[in-house]
Amino acid sequence: MPKRSRKKRPDISELAADIVDQATSEDEPEDEQAEEPEADDGKNPAAVALGRLGGLKGGKARAKRLTKKQRSEAARKAAQARWAKNKPKDDE
Repeated sequence: MPKRSRKKRPDISELAADIVDQATSEDEPEDEQAEEPEADDGKNPAAVALGRLGGLKGGKARAKRLTKKQRSEAARKAAQARWAKNKPKDDE
């Protein structure tokens, strides 16, 4: 079965307006502006780095700590939540 994109296609008129805006704009594109972080955003760079490191290993460390039964239950609960989200609402 082919993989399907989960992205919705933009409205044709919105797409056309974006293209015209980009073509006629003298400013930098939004993507390039977003890459440059602000000099002082009020966060401690060391704390940000430590938080990122913890975030990168958090899921693996948690999975290692859980028992097989606990991991299975968490996966079952997550699957039920995903299926419930896509289920049609015929009950109402």
